[in-house]
Amino acid sequence: MVQRALETVLADRTALVIAHRLSTVRIADRVLVLEHGRIVEDGTPAELIARDGGRYAALHRAWVESLA
Repeated sequence: MVQRALETVLADRTALVIAHRLSTVRIADRVLVLEHGRIVEDGTPAELIARDGGRYAALHRAWVESLA
């Protein structure tokens, strides 16, 4: 329900969303991954998931495994 509301409110707008849940950022056009206050990765959710050894990919993999 919250995800749908976010999609509606953010449609066709630029917004900075700070999230700890990967389910929140999956609707983003662009994701910046921060570590210790620095950008360590930048791309679409699909691009970041596809990166071997990437921080976002590792977080995504752990999240998917936690759902099983």
